[in-house]
Amino acid sequence: MTIDDIKELIAFDESRTLELKKSTGELKDGMHAACAFLNTEGGWLIFGIAPNALKIIGQEVTETTKREIGQALAGLEPAVDIYVHYVDVPEHPGNKVIAMHFDGWVWGERPHTYHGCPYYKIESTTKVMPQDMYDERIRAHQPQAYAWESYTAAGVAFTDLNEKHIKGCIRLGVEGGRIPASAMSEPIVDTLAKWKLLKNGVPTNAATLLFSDKIDEYPQFRLKMARFVGTDKNEFVDDQLAEGNFFDLLDAGMAFFFKHLNLGGKITNHSLQREERLEVPYKALREALINSLCHRQWEKYKLTNRIAIYDDRIEIANPGIFPPQITPESIKRPHESYPYNLRVAETLYKSTYLESWGSGAKRIMDSCREAGLEEPEWRWDGGFVFVTFKRPGYRSATAQPPLNHRSTTAQAPSKFHPSSAQVQKLILSMNDGYMTMNEMMAGVGLKHRTSFREHYFAPALADGAIKLLYPKQPNHPKQQYRLTEAAKIWKTTIK
Repeated sequence: MTIDDIKELIAFDESRTLELKKSTGELKDGMHAACAFLNTEGGWLIFGIAPNALKIIGQEVTETTKREIGQALAGLEPAVDIYVHYVDVPEHPGNKVIAMHFDGWVWGERPHTYHGCPYYKIESTTKVMPQDMYDERIRAHQPQAYAWESYTAAGVAFTDLNEKHIKGCIRLGVEGGRIPASAMSEPIVDTLAKWKLLKNGVPTNAATLLFSDKIDEYPQFRLKMARFVGTDKNEFVDDQLAEGNFFDLLDAGMAFFFKHLNLGGKITNHSLQREERLEVPYKALREALINSLCHRQWEKYKLTNRIAIYDDRIEIANPGIFPPQITPESIKRPHESYPYNLRVAETLYKSTYLESWGSGAKRIMDSCREAGLEEPEWRWDGGFVFVTFKRPGYRSATAQPPLNHRSTTAQAPSKFHPSSAQVQKLILSMNDGYMTMNEMMAGVGLKHRTSFREHYFAPALADGAIKLLYPKQPNHPKQQYRLTEAAKIWKTTIK
């Protein structure tokens, strides 16, 4: 590293990824910034710069200076291996600039602390990390130790579990050769204990999600379904909300597909009988919905799984993330399985609802290819994971045949409407141009990014209220957001 490199780094003043200190007399504050870099996007910590004037002055570096820097870096946990650059300052002979680069945080890594306290960056400011953000990162680092599914259920007893569903899973597991035949005659409580769905005889959250008929304490056990007119969310002809355990939601979702997707008939060669087939293969939709329910972040109790059917596509969305090892692109290639809810996934595997680990995306794509359809696309918008199927035969909004109405209960078309008071507040606070995340947070009076993303940002994206400047790169460093036309129209109607 040269003095010219230093000049280039400091050319635009301090930022989210650059911290400048006059000397190592500010070493403690510098380590706070270093910890913040490690917990955010990474960055450079440079000593020997006058922050206001951005003048390179350097400082004298002795063995004592190097020892103090080493001792300070040792205060970071987990330990980091940092190369310290000592750069001569030609204008001040004998002085050196001290520069250190810290890599940013990656989902799944343990959050860093400095002498036991975690820090993170908000733009160019170093702050103590909020407790809920730190807890979320600890859970991501040790998911099974802190997993929502592993906690005992609130207000749910063993007698509240649906015996029919449990026995059905056991029977399928035996028939599929995944559990021994002796499970058919064993007490149900023993089988659930082996599946680690009970703690001291009390159902866990995983057992409640899968089998409980008592869901009063679980508002997230819902599936929102809508059939929209056209290719956006301005109008719909059917809007439903299902509640219940995993199997109730799976049944409701599949029924909604059969209600609103076209059925076609085909005479099979082997039986000379007519087979009814959905326009998008049943197996692909069912697999995608099972994965959506299995792998969502159920601890986010204010968010809801969704099915949206448009004229041109079908979207299945769940509040969640991709595992650190998988991206929306790599999910299409062979990969290992990294289930977010391990106990739920293991139970569904043993009962044959899930097939071999890590093969779900492949089976979905294979089903589509066999039907002559395009492969679906996966994406993550920062709050929800989406899988999108293109509907065959779609040309344009003006060339579409009438909607396939199969129910006499279809509703009259309705204008866009936000799903929550928080989304309404966000829409009303935004102008017509693109805005940064910080500007949006300021508009609703929030400073905590995690809370804003969960209660405002993610629901607004799911509602179709806001759109991204760089939709194909959700994490673009210059990402901004603006209201959709539907949200703008809604906003004008209530003023």
